[in-house]
Amino acid sequence: MQTQDQTQNQKLIQAEAQTIDLDTPVKIGDLEIKQLEIRKPNVQALQGVKIADLLQGDVNSICTILPRISSPTLTKAEINQLEPSDIAQVAGVVMIFLQTKSVRAQLLQQQ
Repeated sequence: MQTQDQTQNQKLIQAEAQTIDLDTPVKIGDLEIKQLEIRKPNVQALQGVKIADLLQGDVNSICTILPRISSPTLTKAEINQLEPSDIAQVAGVVMIFLQTKSVRAQLLQQQ
């Protein structure tokens, strides 16, 4: 029988999306976006970027795929409003999504 922590970790390992809280909200007209849902990228979302660049946290690569994997979908102008810490959060989520389930499990155990 799994403990509550183990069950929660298993859900995170299998998650297809993760929500991040932005340090600084993005303004779209009168609307303020305070959270982004980052979906696990599929092959189509990854086209045109090198996975190695994503794993190294390359900002250009992150900004290229972000509109393809975020909800709400952000434009280039809106992405340019993001704080460096918010881009780092997105990069961290993407890096975890690109790992195998066993590696994701190890990363969660380290937290």
